[in-house]
Amino acid sequence: MNKISNQFSSIEQVTDRYLKKDNRSSVNNYSDLSFGEILKQKQAVNESSTLKFSKHASQRLQSRNIELSNEQKERLETGAEKAEAKGMRESLVIVDSYSFIVNVPSKTVVTAMEQSESEENIYTNIDGAVII
Repeated sequence: MNKISNQFSSIEQVTDRYLKKDNRSSVNNYSDLSFGEILKQKQAVNESSTLKFSKHASQRLQSRNIELSNEQKERLETGAEKAEAKGMRESLVIVDSYSFIVNVPSKTVVTAMEQSESEENIYTNIDGAVII
């Protein structure tokens, strides 16, 4: 019968060897906080996060050769923030000659197009518009 040889004398030696010290320190940062406090911190980080682009929106930007400058992205984010402040859920945000449908609660751009692409400039399933 083969015996398994013990190469470590303590759990600390195992964790020091196999776990990254960065992970342990981040766990230690939360050791004195309650679950509710940690949840509030994580929610605050998520609330301040920037807009995301859905896969569909990213494909539309690429297929339509739309390249947004940093200034245009900032204006788009500002438009989404204004829509959120007014209680909108699905908003049309117009930046220069580009139109974006933004799901406000998830802070996600759902689709993007140039205004000239929309034949009649009709947008459906939105509850508000922000023109920046």
